[in-house]
Amino acid sequence: MIERRVHVIQGEFQVTSDPNVVLTTILGSCVAACIRDPVAAVGGMNHFLLPGNDASGKASDPDSMRYGVHSMELLLNALYRYGARRERLEVKLFGGARMIDGLTDVGVQNATFAERFMRGEGINVLGGSLRGDRGRRIQYWPVTGRVRQMAVASGDKSVFETERRLPPPVAPAQTGAVELF
Repeated sequence: MIERRVHVIQGEFQVTSDPNVVLTTILGSCVAACIRDPVAAVGGMNHFLLPGNDASGKASDPDSMRYGVHSMELLLNALYRYGARRERLEVKLFGGARMIDGLTDVGVQNATFAERFMRGEGINVLGGSLRGDRGRRIQYWPVTGRVRQMAVASGDKSVFETERRLPPPVAPAQTGAVELF
């Protein structure tokens, strides 16, 4: 068996039923949800930048995957297309660190959003690692649910330079009701 690594970057998600795939990501203030259905033997991961709100993101907006609501819905819908069922889903949440002192703590907002979203959807959160002040490298085997987390050394700032240089996106305007599946 040759393991195939697929890196999930900010604003992306991946779903697979291939037992040889390991999904990887690096998180600072962003959050990744690792979700699987053990019966359907399918799982996936997303990586979002901001929590957004219930009306955030349109499917046609390329930046919409940066927002948690849109990212979570796309990941869940992809899992359902692979045969997953809501009542069997298992979730592990990672990220949400406070990476920049003196600014709004986007990490805690992301972490709180992810926990609230899963509770609202009635999806079982098995664990993970949220908040804190250090980044994380995540490896996730979506078919088995195995996760490996490695803390990024507090002195290793190079990993998060891109995140720090990005201007925070403007929250999308509320344009009306959005139906979430």
